[in-house]
Amino acid sequence: MVYHLAEEGTMAVVLPHGVLFRGAAEGHIRQYLIEQMNCLDAVIGLPANIFYGTSIPTCVLVFKKCRKHPDNILFIDASQHFDKVKTQNVLRPEHIQKIVDAYKARTNQDKYSHVASIESIKANDYNLNIPRYVDTFEAEDTIDLASISVQLIELDKASRATDATIAAFCQELGIAPPF
Repeated sequence: MVYHLAEEGTMAVVLPHGVLFRGAAEGHIRQYLIEQMNCLDAVIGLPANIFYGTSIPTCVLVFKKCRKHPDNILFIDASQHFDKVKTQNVLRPEHIQKIVDAYKARTNQDKYSHVASIESIKANDYNLNIPRYVDTFEAEDTIDLASISVQLIELDKASRATDATIAAFCQELGIAPPF
């Protein structure tokens, strides 16, 4: 496909995420496309389950032979921007517009896009896995262990009271309690 691409043309191809990081021949192809041809312009991560017949997450690779930004590659993580419709995920016009706007702006947007230098990609051994470049980490809520401990003590007291009530009913019925 890249061979047939016009000198001023743009091509986008949808692929599974594995092509971004698998080694062996795929790693050599990525390295060649980036280092020798310098035609990879953007990597766009899409949500899982947006194509019928496959539930795997996919990505769009955008190629240009005559790039305006030959010293970097844009990464967009659109994997969390979709609507769930029954068993299928759907990209709505506003989700698509956000991708297009990020592509046109070509800037770093917190938890959404990152412009990575070719040098940083080379330092990552041409691994294009999106989380290496777009930080989507969300800190988990802190857990108050002292509060949880108090709740567990209260639950244990309530459980013992319930067990005593059940044991009294069992004695009244003349049967052995279940515990």
